[in-house]
Amino acid sequence: MEVADLERHRTELTGYCYRMLGSGFEAEDAVQETMLKAWGALDRYDPDRAPLRPWLFRIATNVCLDMLRGAQRRARAIDLGPASSPGAALGPPLPDDRWVQPVPDGLVLPAHGRAPLSSLAADPAEVAVAKETVRLAFVAALQHLPPRQRAVLILRDVLRWSAAEVSGLLGGSVASVNSALQRARAALPARAEPYEEKGVDGELLARYVDAFERYDVESLVSLLHEDATMSMPPFTWWLRGRDDIRRAMLGSGAPCGGSRLLPTSANGSAAFGQYLSGEPFALLVVEVAAGRVTGTTTYLGARLFPLFGLPMSFAGPVRTDG
Repeated sequence: MEVADLERHRTELTGYCYRMLGSGFEAEDAVQETMLKAWGALDRYDPDRAPLRPWLFRIATNVCLDMLRGAQRRARAIDLGPASSPGAALGPPLPDDRWVQPVPDGLVLPAHGRAPLSSLAADPAEVAVAKETVRLAFVAALQHLPPRQRAVLILRDVLRWSAAEVSGLLGGSVASVNSALQRARAALPARAEPYEEKGVDGELLARYVDAFERYDVESLVSLLHEDATMSMPPFTWWLRGRDDIRRAMLGSGAPCGGSRLLPTSANGSAAFGQYLSGEPFALLVVEVAAGRVTGTTTYLGARLFPLFGLPMSFAGPVRTDG
């Protein structure tokens, strides 16, 4: 067996660890530790007893469960309290380990992955499921579950493992796996239900970028769903509704005026590196459905830029129309 045999599973493993941990950084760390453990144990690995994929997933599951011991639940701002009012104070920031963090599509989705494509990537329907189940809302909902139940639900409902396969990985009986799955499904918040895959609305996103870079509030707001949300980790402040977002943007002056956006992708959604005066300011995740922007999450700071392969400076073309 060679390193390439392990590496072809990296993307799928990273997606699994990301759903378990809620952080792209931690998912990469977990997979790296999994690979090191697997490579160190190759002399004891017997392919006649366990195929490579479930063996790697067993190692990854144990790594994730170890990392989750004593950890606080990661969340989104919307999970931490009611919506704020326009003009309300942002409040104190929370540390990074309290937030569900975004992840680049290329790390977790087989169709975008760095490793050779798995069989999952050959089926567009399965790719769509993978995309929906790394959405920020779904990953945040998973964090409500105890770690073992979380693993069962991801393996059964996302990765489509059989109850017998999950039993072999986690130990215990098939009945106990089915019981854990039922409890996990019952505990999962209703808002975690995946929505129908809509695809990328390139025209809408182009209009959004144009309005954002010109800081044209009225044009921006016209693209929002009436119940759209806006949040800015690491602050728990968040808004719901087109009218409140409009009032907040108009009342704040133009703090993002002159921004430049570089496109990327995160959690199956469009995303942008936002730059002010050529310096990294935030990673902006834009969620879209039914021809409208349904939510924006602005992760303030430059920490995520290297993970997404975004440059640490970008002036962009000079805008003269806004």
